Amino acid sequence: MTRTLAHISDLHLGRDAATDAAARGLVEALLAARVDDVLLTGDVTHRGRRSELRLFERTFEPLLEDGRLAVVPGNHDRMGYDAAQALADGGRVSVLRRPGLHVVRLDSTAPHNRSLIDGHGELTPRDVADVEAALGEVPRGAMPVLMLHHHLLPLPEDDLAERLASLLGWPCAGELPLGRELLRRLLGRCRLVLHGHRHVPSELRLSAPGLPDLRLANAGSTTALGRTRVFSHTEGEVLWEGWLATGPMPARDWTGAPVPRRAVQEAAA
Repeated sequence: MTRTLAHISDLHLGRDAATDAAARGLVEALLAARVDDVLLTGDVTHRGRRSELRLFERTFEPLLEDGRLAVVPGNHDRMGYDAAQALADGGRVSVLRRPGLHVVRLDSTAPHNRSLIDGHGELTPRDVADVEAALGEVPRGAMPVLMLHHHLLPLPEDDLAERLASLLGWPCAGELPLGRELLRRLLGRCRLVLHGHRHVPSELRLSAPGLPDLRLANAGSTTALGRTRVFSHTEGEVLWEGWLATGPMPARDWTGAPVPRRAVQEAAA
């Protein structure tokens, strides 16, 4: 049976009225398109406030009620009232089984994310081992997917402050420690890695002889972009992918960077 999967991220609900309106348009578009599953990879809220979490629950109620929506927290969800605790149901690593999907959810946030300038994630040897174990028994015909907030390999910084932090050697905008080790273990076990954190969408494809490609997709900031990536899949394979418009598509994202139609890199593992 062919099913569809939408990847959304970095909503930043509560940031301003335009962002909240974009989130409502996103839900309407997903419902109208009858997307089967929706994976939300963090920064659901802008400052982790209780009011922002309640806004998320009200806005996404139709997708939450029927179990279509799966969530992991992002660093912004750790600020203020710790919305991450409510969003990380199941602990650091948990498994969600949906028709045609075997989704491993990894919470890559940490207590240091309470600080606005410490947006980097955490990935421990225990996390890596737990993710590998969670991918050990994938039902036949299901596509194995890993979802998390932070990126596993280097990506361009979103803004000047992050570029400056990187020049100073601060970890704020860096990739996850042990990210490459986790990817090495994912080859042959996982087909899709879905993440957010960087607000400009991108895609990376890793390959190794004799193994199916491993695709890493960064959703970008869905509410800022006005679109979401959708995958069609069956029997553990992606048939096609495209973009679903969820609102007016801006020429630039909220960091001022041009929004690319597609950013794809090819890399050997």
